[in-house]
Amino acid sequence: MRFRDRIHAGQLLAAQLSKYIAAPDVLVCALPRGGVVVGFQVAEVLRSALDIVVVRKLGVPGQKELAMGAIASGGIRVLRHDLIEELEISDRVLETIVAEEERELERREAIYRGGAPPPEISGRTIILVDDGLATGATMWAAAVAVRQQQPKRLVIAVPVAPPSTCTELSAQADEIVCISRPALFAAIGEFYEDFHQVSDEEVKDLLRRAASRTSRKLA
Repeated sequence: MRFRDRIHAGQLLAAQLSKYIAAPDVLVCALPRGGVVVGFQVAEVLRSALDIVVVRKLGVPGQKELAMGAIASGGIRVLRHDLIEELEISDRVLETIVAEEERELERREAIYRGGAPPPEISGRTIILVDDGLATGATMWAAAVAVRQQQPKRLVIAVPVAPPSTCTELSAQADEIVCISRPALFAAIGEFYEDFHQVSDEEVKDLLRRAASRTSRKLA
């Protein structure tokens, strides 16, 4: 299955999450950048608030699309030790990459939140959304970060991911919602007709629009 774009994927994903429509404790948390476009559509349909979980993939030197782990806000670090050992990546190289991604994570937190505090997660149903998963390292880090804040229920929702990744992530989530689970999987972009890079400005605009909608609903 191919999606027209992230908006289309978000609309289809929201349809599979319809049991959460208007549930008062639901919070959609998207992974920037591409996941925010999908998450915005999901939050619109579910009539829920939208927030973010900032996660950075730790790419293998020379093969940045290949994840050897990920970091998330709150000092969360998830590493694929088997891959790191197989590729003989030294501690020095690893720590250099982690430091670089931590700087980018902090930059994005500052830009997207604008100094506002993160929302309360404890006791709520959290729906973690991204535009797709490959190894699942970034989503795993996001799930660990959310779990530490004791949500009532954690749902991982994505348009596409390999079956093996969904199985692995089921250990971290109460529910996995995935529209397409192709056995042959090379990259997320191959399942989209339009998979352009999402800008920081687009993320900020969607978060502003979602916040404005939530404020009107509470008024």
